[in-house]
Amino acid sequence: MSQTSHLRLLPWSGPEGKPAHLVTDGTATPLSLLADEIEDQQIETAAAVVGLARPMVEETADIAAHELRWVARRLIESLRDLLKIAESRGRRIPPYDE
Repeated sequence: MSQTSHLRLLPWSGPEGKPAHLVTDGTATPLSLLADEIEDQQIETAAAVVGLARPMVEETADIAAHELRWVARRLIESLRDLLKIAESRGRRIPPYDE
């Protein structure tokens, strides 16, 4: 087992909505594999939301304000999830050698 430990940001929140982390040595564990699976699902969901939202925000779309707010909320939720995934994965990329 490696002595180096990594702090991984998980794709769900802990108690009180605070970020949840996993301390790991970088090897696959059931919890890290679950986090990978959830991240993949979040990415697929975001792609689906963008695909469904695109025609709703075009110039020719005839939608009510409450429908536009609903679409905006779904897009914001998806973007929030994707930003968390990007942050988590970015932390796991080793720094460049100077």
